[in-house]
Amino acid sequence: MASMKTTSIPPPLAITSIHFSPSLTTTAIPLMPPFLPPPASMSCLNAPFVQILCIPPSIRQELGDIRCLALEKVAESLELPCKYYSLGCPEIFPYYSKLKHESQCNFRPYSCPYAGSECAVVGDIPFLVAHLRDDHKVDMHTGCTFNHRYVKANPREVENATWMLTVFHCFGQYFCLHFEAFQLGMAPVYMAFLRFMGDENEARSYSYSLEVGANGRKLTWEGTPRSIRDSHRKVRDSHDGLIIQRNMALFFSGGDRKELKLRVTGRIWKEQQNSEAGVCIPNLCS
Repeated sequence: MASMKTTSIPPPLAITSIHFSPSLTTTAIPLMPPFLPPPASMSCLNAPFVQILCIPPSIRQELGDIRCLALEKVAESLELPCKYYSLGCPEIFPYYSKLKHESQCNFRPYSCPYAGSECAVVGDIPFLVAHLRDDHKVDMHTGCTFNHRYVKANPREVENATWMLTVFHCFGQYFCLHFEAFQLGMAPVYMAFLRFMGDENEARSYSYSLEVGANGRKLTWEGTPRSIRDSHRKVRDSHDGLIIQRNMALFFSGGDRKELKLRVTGRIWKEQQNSEAGVCIPNLCS
């Protein structure tokens, strides 16, 4: 009869004393064999960075969280690079402040700013510009002034819609012009606004104006473009742009007021600080 070979699994090793520093000593910490994922019948509780606890269902309610304070202390002293270091972030942080930094890191990818549909694409600005042009077929315009005409038949049927009209390239930067139709309280309105393709700090260096009018009347808006870090819905809900009530928009459209024909003009300029006078001087592109 052939003999059966058996393989014995070595028991967990044990360390009777671990010295991380003169003020930190922990006893009897088992070192388990290499980690294997738990079977489907076991669940892993949410745990800190150094605490992972898998408990079978039969005893899941009987064990509390098991924490390794020694390793948590070690984690507090770890300094790790930002996960966006490959995108240019040079910062190094203690572990527990690293997570907060990464949620606000200026080097984190941008979300696609297209407002006509939900888009999950993320990337840097050059990538998103190409994505908007090639995938969303957004119009590209070079220059800091614009004159856009918007025509819509049966405007009373449009209660909640959003359009991304154009991407402008000026001062070496990119800006997105949006136009939305929605309800402001009980009143149907249209709203036009500009977003800056970059961070909020950079956006503050620029200003823009929008104007719409006809028949001897006009509405004008002037402000600072919002960063695409803020979603178009967030900008819309904050009413940070040129808002036109539907009746006024139809008045500007002329005719029998059954068709929307709005001409939106605007310009973008860069604020330059005059260090001697202490004032901002607008830099208008030619």
